[in-house]
Amino acid sequence: MKKTLLIFIFANALSFSQGNIYPTETNYGGGIGFSSMYMVLDSIPGQSILNSLGFDTDELGTKPLVFFGGEGFAQMSGPWRLGGYAGIGTQPVSNVYDIKTYEEKNDIAGYQKDNIDETSSLKQLTDRLTINARINFLMGAMTVEYVIPIYRDLEVTTGALMGVGGYSLAIDQHVKVRSYADIGKQSRLEDGISKNLHHAYYDREDKTVYVDINKNDKSYDDFIKFFEDHTLPEPNETKAKYREMNLAGSMTEMSGTFFNFQPYVAVKWQFLDRMGLRISAGFNKGLIGEGKMKLNGHMPIGDSSKSSLHGFTVRTVLYFGL
Repeated sequence: MKKTLLIFIFANALSFSQGNIYPTETNYGGGIGFSSMYMVLDSIPGQSILNSLGFDTDELGTKPLVFFGGEGFAQMSGPWRLGGYAGIGTQPVSNVYDIKTYEEKNDIAGYQKDNIDETSSLKQLTDRLTINARINFLMGAMTVEYVIPIYRDLEVTTGALMGVGGYSLAIDQHVKVRSYADIGKQSRLEDGISKNLHHAYYDREDKTVYVDINKNDKSYDDFIKFFEDHTLPEPNETKAKYREMNLAGSMTEMSGTFFNFQPYVAVKWQFLDRMGLRISAGFNKGLIGEGKMKLNGHMPIGDSSKSSLHGFTVRTVLYFGL
C-alpha cells in the first residue's frame, strides 16, 4: 500500500513539474521597456577626417558605442513574435590646441625648430583653438522573432532587427572664448592676424597649430602654393606633416542614411508576473553608399566613399508585460 502511494505521489509531482517546464498553450501577450545596446564598430564614416584633426578614433568610445532607447514586442501567431526598436548612440570628443605664430624667412614651409636663426621666435597667443567632434547613430527598426520555450518563464528566441538608420559626424572648430564677457563677440587673434592673409596648420609632431603671419605680404596664390607640397604625405610616410586649419571658426556636419539589418539570438526571463529581462547578441550590418553622404543636411557630397557600419552587438531590455 505504501509503495503504491509513493508511486502515485511521485507520478503526480512529475506531471505537475512538467506543466511548469513546458507551456501547455501558446501565450499571447507582449511587453515594452527601456533598452540599452552595446555595438563594437569596426570603423566609422569620416574616420580619416577625425584622424587628420588629431583625434585617435581607436579611443573615441565606439568600442563599444552605447545606444539608449526602447523596444517592445507582441506575440502574433504560434511561436512568431513581432516588435520594434528605436535607439540613439552618441559620442563626443574634443581637443584644444595652442596657437603659435612665426615669420618664415628661408622659403621653407613651416616653423623650423632646428634653425632658429633663420626664423623669428615663436609667439604663443592667449587664444587657443578648440575642436569639438560628435558622432550620432540613430536606429529605428522592426523585429521578427521565432520563440523556442525552455521553461514557462524562460525562452530562447532567434530573430532579426531591420529598418532605417541615420549617421552624422559634426565638427565644430573655433578660437576659444576667453571670458564670459566675450560670449557673442567676434573672436580676433592678437596683432590683427585674422585681418591679414595668413596660413594656419596643425603639426602632428607636437600637436600645435602654427600660424605664418606672412610679413612678406605674399599673394594668396603664392602663399597657398608655398604650402601646397607640404600638406601632402612625405616620402615613406602615410600621413601629411601639415594639415591646414581654419581659425575663423566653422560648424560642419556630414550625414547619411542607410538600411540596417541585425540578426540576433535572445534569452528572455520572466522573473515577475509583469516584469522580465531580455538579453540578445547579434551582428549589425549597415552601409552608406558611395556619394550618399550630405553636407550640413542638404548638400550632396558626390565623392564621399562607401562607408560601412558593422559590428558585434549586445542588447538588454528590462520590459513590463507578459
